[in-house]
Amino acid sequence: MAAETTAPPVPARADPSRVREFADTAEKIRGELAKRIVGLSGVIEELLITLLAGGHGLLVGVPGLAKTLLIRSLAELTDLSYRRIQFTPDLMPSDIVGTEVLVRGTGSASRAFTFRKGPIFAHVILADEINRTPPKTQAALMEAMEERQVTSVGKRYPLEPPFFVLATQNPIEQEGTYPLPAAQLDRFLLNIRLDYPDREEERRIVRLTTTRDPAPLSPLLCREEILSLLRLVRSITAPPAVMAYAVDLARRSRPGRPGSPDFVNEWVSWGGGPRAAQALVLGGKARALLHGRTEVLPGDLRAVAGPVFRHRIIVSFQAEADGVTAEEVIETLLAAVPAPDRPARGGRRRGFLARLFSRGAGA
Repeated sequence: MAAETTAPPVPARADPSRVREFADTAEKIRGELAKRIVGLSGVIEELLITLLAGGHGLLVGVPGLAKTLLIRSLAELTDLSYRRIQFTPDLMPSDIVGTEVLVRGTGSASRAFTFRKGPIFAHVILADEINRTPPKTQAALMEAMEERQVTSVGKRYPLEPPFFVLATQNPIEQEGTYPLPAAQLDRFLLNIRLDYPDREEERRIVRLTTTRDPAPLSPLLCREEILSLLRLVRSITAPPAVMAYAVDLARRSRPGRPGSPDFVNEWVSWGGGPRAAQALVLGGKARALLHGRTEVLPGDLRAVAGPVFRHRIIVSFQAEADGVTAEEVIETLLAAVPAPDRPARGGRRRGFLARLFSRGAGA
């Protein structure tokens, strides 16, 4: 905690030259990752947004989509300490936080307990299959994610910044898992979804991984530069209209509230809380920085809306019965809430939801 109080202040406005300089560095990072990772350009951007915004990311995808390789490669490029924790049903809080051990003093018969740090004491944490560990261990991880500290035998130990948890989850195998509580899901800035590669990408993956060893990567950023970038992101300007747009999206996602659209009242049990609006703005600022801009545009918020809301919107039983997913609710929400740079669409619904509403009207 002391590290935060002594950190340099956030500048009032972002320096355009620094923003352009980092945009060039971001392109180099993408180029280096392309030596190992085929495709996944959108996933890489969302992962960089998560890191620049100082948040945590939940990567959801079936096995074999290079989630672990991507996270490890990014840690190499940023020259940050990296630890992989395999979450299992028998994992205990002390296995990740650390434990007190009895140590005998040098040349003395006296003994004392000393705290031995666990793998959580690193800058980049890969929490592999995070939903396979019991609630007690989840609670220890949540303290680290939210407070940037851990507690052992009543004593607090701060985690050195920057500290990022990048967790993976397998969506197709739920036997023996412990679903993440909503409070913990809300701590993840973005829910990053990975899908199967297309045919050409899969052909390149097979050729790349069966003909040579993984290419070495050279660090492009150091710890001090990343800490500086975390401050730079917060100095990116978000105009009042963009701030209001983020708040409107979060508030309109909640059912039973004044101004909530009909489709939200019907198909949403719980919407995004204040952290959703915060994540939209911070994610939008990080995306603006990645693209070399000193000001957030409404399009930045729309680009991160899916990863921000997909783990914060809980659909209702009616939605499940109608086959409506959170993704389709988010798409319709973006169509219904006017952005500052475009006219209102009168709540017009698109795609699957449009067909459902028209079918209901005809009945």
